[in-house]
Amino acid sequence: MLEVNQYEKKYANHLILAIDHLEIDKGIHWFVGKNGSGKSTFFKSIAGIVPFSGQMSLNGLSPHNKKCKLLTNYSEAEAQYPDFITAKDILKFIAYAKKAEKGQLDLLVSKLGVNLYWENSIATYSSGMLKKVSLVSGFLGKPSLIVLDEPFILIDAPSIENLYALINEYHKERDVSFFLSSHQDLIPDKLQINNILLVDNQTIVFK
Repeated sequence: MLEVNQYEKKYANHLILAIDHLEIDKGIHWFVGKNGSGKSTFFKSIAGIVPFSGQMSLNGLSPHNKKCKLLTNYSEAEAQYPDFITAKDILKFIAYAKKAEKGQLDLLVSKLGVNLYWENSIATYSSGMLKKVSLVSGFLGKPSLIVLDEPFILIDAPSIENLYALINEYHKERDVSFFLSSHQDLIPDKLQINNILLVDNQTIVFK
């Protein structure tokens, strides 16, 4: 599904990640590593958000390809949105851009509880409320890969249960692959992980 060759990412001439070659098949994959190890940078590269040197191919497409952007969804660890708009405005726009099927947005905001406050301005949201908005955005449309950066932080226990259920549903019923990062141990009974990848020493390897 993902093939990476001669990947390199620097910030101000400081090397963050260098990957000679990496191939990841379809499935659910868990990326582990310390804060600042480069997990989020790699995820943003996959999502086509940050530039990098080298080659990256998702099902034969570059992350910067328009079609690839429709097939790859990314939920940030700590998303930021303009204070003056509402989650409803944000998510309806993303649903339109991702060509979400009718009723998908309403179902997702209900499952994660975002519908309870999504008509209020972002300025009134707690960090947990913002996190749920980001998570909903990650599932919209018809992606083949969903990248969730620290998906289980900041949200309450019922939402964690619902998130596990959503990941399993999309994987089993829609054939969606997942890249997850988490400092918390994932619960084996709730989520079957295909591979663990270690992000360390400025590279990524299978653990």
